[in-house]
Amino acid sequence: EVQLVESGGGLVQAGGSLRLSCAASGFTFDDYAVGWFRQAPGKEREGVSCIGSIVEQTDYADSVKGRFTISRDKGKNTVYLQMNSLKPEDTAVYYCAADPPPHGGTWDSPEEYEYWGQGTQVTVSS
Repeated sequence: EVQLVESGGGLVQAGGSLRLSCAASGFTFDDYAVGWFRQAPGKEREGVSCIGSIVEQTDYADSVKGRFTISRDKGKNTVYLQMNSLKPEDTAVYYCAADPPPHGGTWDSPEEYEYWGQGTQVTVSS
């Protein structure tokens, strides 16, 4: 069974940090690029960051550059999103998703991704 399970969300004050984890199972994780998306109430799902499969190149939304860092541990089939200097506007449900090879599309387009997790809530208070 294919699974992506997010964890690490919670309530934090503005300026604080959280580290999200995305644990994968049931597919060849190393072959997949992995992205983080978020969706706030009343808003569309937006791409936050992505990490490639082999070269592990990374991409970030402008709104999180310099504050968020994505990484992956292939030995643990896990991708992380370290979120620092959090702002109230970062409040959303965060999802991880896996993009199968070949990876030729736009990293922040949800249609590129095959598997999705259930999401984890991140709430940043002011």
